Amino acid sequence: MRRAILAIIILVLVSAGIAWFQAGRVAGPGIEFRQPGAFVGQASTLQLSVTAEGGEFSRVDVTLEQNGNAYPVFALNQPENADVRQDAVDQLLISRPIGSEAIPDLAEGEARIVVRAARPVLLGLREAESEATHDVTVRLEPPRVAVLSTLHYVNHGGSEFVVYRATPSDVESGVRVGEHLYPGFPAAGAGISGDNSLRVAFFALLHDQDLNTPIELYARDPAGNEASSPLVHRAFPRDFARSRITIPDSFLTQVVPLIVANTPGLETDIGSSEPLDAFLYVNGDLRRRNNASIAEFTAQTAPEMRWADAFLALGNASVEARFADYRTYVVNGEEVDQQVHLGFDLAVTAQVPITAAHNGTVVHAAYLGIYGNCVILDHGMGVQSFYAHLSSIDVAVGDTVDKGQAIGRSGQTGLASGDHLHFTMLVGGQQVNPIEWWDPQWMQDRVLRKIADAGGAQ
Repeated sequence: MRRAILAIIILVLVSAGIAWFQAGRVAGPGIEFRQPGAFVGQASTLQLSVTAEGGEFSRVDVTLEQNGNAYPVFALNQPENADVRQDAVDQLLISRPIGSEAIPDLAEGEARIVVRAARPVLLGLREAESEATHDVTVRLEPPRVAVLSTLHYVNHGGSEFVVYRATPSDVESGVRVGEHLYPGFPAAGAGISGDNSLRVAFFALLHDQDLNTPIELYARDPAGNEASSPLVHRAFPRDFARSRITIPDSFLTQVVPLIVANTPGLETDIGSSEPLDAFLYVNGDLRRRNNASIAEFTAQTAPEMRWADAFLALGNASVEARFADYRTYVVNGEEVDQQVHLGFDLAVTAQVPITAAHNGTVVHAAYLGIYGNCVILDHGMGVQSFYAHLSSIDVAVGDTVDKGQAIGRSGQTGLASGDHLHFTMLVGGQQVNPIEWWDPQWMQDRVLRKIADAGGAQ
């Protein structure tokens, strides 16, 4: 009997020892750094994900180590200024400030973020631990940005150009107009020689922005430190036309279905809508989607100016509509919709050759909703030209074209009632008045003179 009891005790002890040993080999919580990246600045944020089965944690501690000092950042039992939430059953998301505003003793230089986490195992008798580190560079000195060019005059709905300096050379910079950002580019791409802190940028005061919208230079370094400087300028008002467009029933039953047939997914969105409802969806929702798609092509812009003189307008054309024409649409005598027409409608005769306004690279050449067959050319530094309603397209994405080269023929594809070219210019993905870009005097005064004054070739 005693032997049996002893054997049982030994078995229990051995089993407990094995369980204890195995518990010590269980993986601790998973740790994933989401922020910061390689740098920590004045107002950086720590974003951290820790994962454990069942979402049970016994400890999560975060410290920032630098120059022999360990600064407490977070403790699960004392979260203080942290935002802690359960993103999933097994996952905890932790977010809190980690820059010098939160840790005043931080100094410029190398540092390390250390996370130690544990979860209970073996009925809480042991902990499974894990540790992760993330090396960062602390940058606390804010960048600097200063305007170099002068005489910044911008028309409502129009464009402008600025030469400036941003330091250090690795900062992201550009022009902020209200909520819109227009990135800057190395000035060498505009032919301006000098150190690599020189930048240039094209920007716009959009037709739907107030004339008093703040315009400023901005700079942001990889650590998130920011600086800004007001851009002294003058904004000039422009009158935008208003028009009424009567939509016949034949347009609703013939043109709109063609757009639906050529736009994947649109038939599902519209369903079995009545012709007028389908038109309203196309004229409103699809228009906004198409314009958003057009804006995205700015990401493909080159860092060099591909032009050195005014852009080319369609020759011998009559103007059927101008930029920022506020249109009221009428069906059967009733006002049904209002939209803004962001381009020039130019007509000559049917299916005339459409030529490139200037040297560029084709970034889009396909059907695009209300614009039908269209081409977008990139001219560098965020400047692009847009050609819509073409009957045919003679270029492909990636092609390099010269000023005056044929890229297609005019037509009435998309939301068009007659053969014409819809043309506009884009700056930073935003549609702007093209009439300026056709004007040699505007190009000389607003762009080329500033380049020459900064040391570039004219």
